[in-house]
Amino acid sequence: MKSNVWKWVLGIALAGILAAYPKLFGIYFTNIFVTFGVFAIFSVSFNLLLGYTGLLSFGHAMFFGMGGYGTALALKHIQGLPLLPAVLIGVLASSVLALILAPLVVRVSGTAFAMLHLAFGQLMYVLALKLRNVTGGEDGIGGFPIPPFSIPGVISINMKAPENFYYFALVVLGVSLWLIWFFTKTPFGQIQVGVRDNAMRIDYLGFKVPQTKAVVYVVSGAFAGVAGSIYALFQNLISADGAFHILVSFAPVMITMVGGIGSFLGPVWGAAIFQVMEEVTTRFTERVELVIGLTLILIILFAPYGFSGLILYVRQKWFPPPSGKPNPGKLS
Repeated sequence: MKSNVWKWVLGIALAGILAAYPKLFGIYFTNIFVTFGVFAIFSVSFNLLLGYTGLLSFGHAMFFGMGGYGTALALKHIQGLPLLPAVLIGVLASSVLALILAPLVVRVSGTAFAMLHLAFGQLMYVLALKLRNVTGGEDGIGGFPIPPFSIPGVISINMKAPENFYYFALVVLGVSLWLIWFFTKTPFGQIQVGVRDNAMRIDYLGFKVPQTKAVVYVVSGAFAGVAGSIYALFQNLISADGAFHILVSFAPVMITMVGGIGSFLGPVWGAAIFQVMEEVTTRFTERVELVIGLTLILIILFAPYGFSGLILYVRQKWFPPPSGKPNPGKLS
C-alpha cells in the first residue's frame, strides 16, 4: 500500500516538473529535453526488436527517416494540412516501409538480420541523396510550414513557439512511450519475449514465429516514425545525413546498450546519459564521439547490463525484498 502511495506521489511530482520545465530551465534546456525525448522514443522502439525479440538491426534509422520525410513532404505539398494528420502521415510512411520489408527480414535472424538492415539502411541513404527532386538531396527539406495545433472552433496553438512545441512533443512522445509499454505487457508481448529466449519452443506451442516477428517489426518501425516525425517538426528540417546516416542507425544501439538491453526504461536512461554527456563534453572538447566511444567500451567491459542493470544490482544489494517475497531478477 505504501509503495503505491509513493508511486502516485512521485508520478505527480514528475508531472509537475515536466509541466513547469520551460519556466524553470529556459528555452535552451527545453530544446535539449525535446531532443532527448525524440531519441528516447527512437531507442525504445529499437529495444522492442533487440531487447524484447532478440533482433539486432543496424538500419533502424530508415524508419526514423521515413517518418521525418513523410511529415515534411506532406506539409510541403498539401496546403492547409493540420498538424496531427501530418504526424500520422509520417507514421504511416514508416509503417508501410516496415510492412514491405517484413516478409523478407523476419525469416532471418542474428548476423543476417543485422547486416540485411545495414544494407537497406544504406540504400535508403543513397536514395535520399539521389532523388533530389523529391528529397532535396544533401540539402534535405527545410522551411516547410509548421501548422498550429488546432481543434476547429475550440483552440488553436502556435507551434512555432518553442514552449508550445515542447508541450505538444511531450504529449505525443509520452503517449507513444505508454503505448509501447502497454504493448510489452500484453499476452502478445510475452510471446515476443519467448521468441527472444527460445523461438523453437514458441513454435512448438503453436505460435507463428515469423508472423510474431512481423507484428513487432511493424510496431517498432511505426514508433520510430513517430520519433522521426517529431524530430523533423522540431528542426523544421530533414536531410539524408540527419535521418538515414549510419550514425543515426547506430545511435539507438549505443543508447540501448548504455541504458540496458531488455529493460523497458533502459533506452530512456541511455538517452538521458548520452544527452548529458554530449552537453558536458562539448563545453571542453569537440571530440564528442571519442568520449561516447570510450564510455561504450567501459559499459561493455564492466557493466554489460547497462545503467538499468546497475540500478537493479544496487537495489538487490542494499534494498533486498522482505523474506518470503520473490526477488525480481529480470530487467524487463
